[in-house]
Amino acid sequence: MIIEYHRPKSLDEAVALLQRPYPLTIPLGGGITVSRMKEPDCAVVDLQDLGLNQIVSQGNIIKIGAAVTLQQLVEDEGLQPELSLAARKETTYNLRQRATVAGSIVSGDGRSHLLTVLLALDATLIWAPGEKQTSLGDYLALRGARPLDGVLITEIRVAKNAQLKYEYVARTPEDRPILLVAVAKWPSGRTRTVVGGFGKAPGLVVDGPDAGGAPMALRAMLQDAGDEWASATYRQEVAQVLLKRCLSAL
Repeated sequence: MIIEYHRPKSLDEAVALLQRPYPLTIPLGGGITVSRMKEPDCAVVDLQDLGLNQIVSQGNIIKIGAAVTLQQLVEDEGLQPELSLAARKETTYNLRQRATVAGSIVSGDGRSHLLTVLLALDATLIWAPGEKQTSLGDYLALRGARPLDGVLITEIRVAKNAQLKYEYVARTPEDRPILLVAVAKWPSGRTRTVVGGFGKAPGLVVDGPDAGGAPMALRAMLQDAGDEWASATYRQEVAQVLLKRCLSAL
């Protein structure tokens, strides 16, 4: 049950509220995740007045505020088209109006379109207090292993100069995917391949100076990827097709 509601006017005020030992205090972006919580009594900190809902292009970096909605990603013409597509595929139109990028990162699983492409782009998370930076990959590896009390994602940064392509399969075009393959390629030739569609989070397949080794690494990564939606063998075979499509498009 939500027992307190706060709408701070500054980031410092928001962090101070989140750092309180009691009650459990959590950030409130779009409210999609909070509405599904099964926690005991808690307080929420509404982020609407903190100016975290902007998308800014700065050189080769795109800075996405934590409170940017998924629908903003869909509509922003300065983003890679595949990033906007992933945001559109993430959920329905009504929920995209409320769901935030940071909320989707905190709550998304391995079948998330958005998490998969952000991981391919090697997204960086900016935290308050202190503007600490962590890679999305490092965060996902530790997500759930330690509490995030007293800290807040304020911004997500992705490379503007990276080409991005992703392919997926699902039972229907609008169903959640059972396999995703995303590839990002930088002007230097650096190529980063990510696979999703199962498990708690998408996973990095390979990040190297080129795409060499990606097919073999992808097959190895999927050898134990069977679940109620698809067998590991099926995912191994289909992943090769999706990877080829991505690399061909790039």
